[in-house]
Amino acid sequence: MNSIFTQIINGDIPCYKVAETTNCFAFLDINPNAFGHTLCIPKKEVDLIFDLEDKDYEDLMNFSNKIAKALKKTVSCERIGISVIGLEVPHAHVHLIPLNSMEDITFKKKIKISDQEFKDLAKTIKSFL
Repeated sequence: MNSIFTQIINGDIPCYKVAETTNCFAFLDINPNAFGHTLCIPKKEVDLIFDLEDKDYEDLMNFSNKIAKALKKTVSCERIGISVIGLEVPHAHVHLIPLNSMEDITFKKKIKISDQEFKDLAKTIKSFL
């Protein structure tokens, strides 16, 4: 069975897509730690990030770098944090989280964003790519 992320890539589950390349896909986290929390994933379904082939890992990191730079231009924050945990979804993924404090990356505090805010945010991030 495909992971939830593969279902998102395939269009079976809707998302707020930020960007897509041949090998990678970025979308806004619907349960964000902070405004702008974005997920970057390889299109190839591999459970653990360190099990990715070198080329796929490099593609994901380079893609995440581009998304992080666009995100930083979009959201007012001190920096963009990166986190790779991999416990909830068996599909390698990178969290890009706008940070103003260490609490923003603890995954203990979540924020609510309206549908329109998600749409506007995704559109603005795209404009900086």
